[in-house]
Amino acid sequence: VQLQAFGGGLVQAGGSLRLSCAASGRTLSGYAMGWFRQTPGPEREFVAAIGWIFGTDYAESVKGRFTISRDNAKNTLYLQMNNLKPEDTAVYYCAAVPTASASRGYLRESEYRYWGQGTQVTVSS
Repeated sequence: VQLQAFGGGLVQAGGSLRLSCAASGRTLSGYAMGWFRQTPGPEREFVAAIGWIFGTDYAESVKGRFTISRDNAKNTLYLQMNNLKPEDTAVYYCAAVPTASASRGYLRESEYRYWGQGTQVTVSS
């Protein structure tokens, strides 16, 4: 599975962005997916996860502001980000992992098998 994330950019605090992650190589059916972000540092931070049919999980820092969704027919994952804050500034990555569970979301970076290349989100104050 090849993943490509796009939709990042520069936005003022309080604004919105919608990230997309397009998959190629095979269908995303049977894959749980997630979004992570990375500021300068060694580790990626969990943002949101979605089961391959239903079920979502969010980091506490983004609950109520971000919404993860997917369109399996279009092989695309989304992250709607509202009320953005300067601390949301990071490179955002999408990821996928094959799963037998219809609803399980995966919260740890090490659980994912496939990664997109990342898209920069910058929120100015």
